[in-house]
Amino acid sequence: MAVDRDHVLRSAAALLTRRSTATMDEVAKAAGISRATLHRQFAGRDALVRALEALGIQECEAALDRARPDDGPASGAVRRVVREIEPAAALLAFLYSENQLFEGEEQNAGWASIDDRVAALFRRGQADGEFRIDLTPAWLTEALYGLLASGAWAVAEGRVARNDFTHMIVELLLGGALRREEA
Repeated sequence: MAVDRDHVLRSAAALLTRRSTATMDEVAKAAGISRATLHRQFAGRDALVRALEALGIQECEAALDRARPDDGPASGAVRRVVREIEPAAALLAFLYSENQLFEGEEQNAGWASIDDRVAALFRRGQADGEFRIDLTPAWLTEALYGLLASGAWAVAEGRVARNDFTHMIVELLLGGALRREEA
């Protein structure tokens, strides 16, 4: 019987997002396969995490393509980026917490490409006068990633409604948490 690699990866992502310390036995069970079958697909946890990383990068790149970050006002593009990434946010939340993916020489160049695309969106918004210039594009990019991860965890735990995901992230990122006095 052929193993559907995409199903295994998505099952692993769903489990590891909720329980990042899940064992390979638990991952196999969640995917509906034996541990031996899982091991034939992925030699160990590191290989599984690297495959999830590749899937995450692929999902982010596709979401950015669909969001068209170079079109229209930057604030609208940020809203589209968050909306398009939302289906992959739980996987990204897991990957965001996997420090090994972002350290040393072995960092996947795909993350740098995604960082560059998102930072370019924030730079464009600053150049167009939409976004504050006292916050660097790198910081705005990291803030977006942190909000996406936090939002995914809050949705997964039932503390936030899935339908509110995009609105809450975009409003906090672009509007900030400070209440502004009306003139």
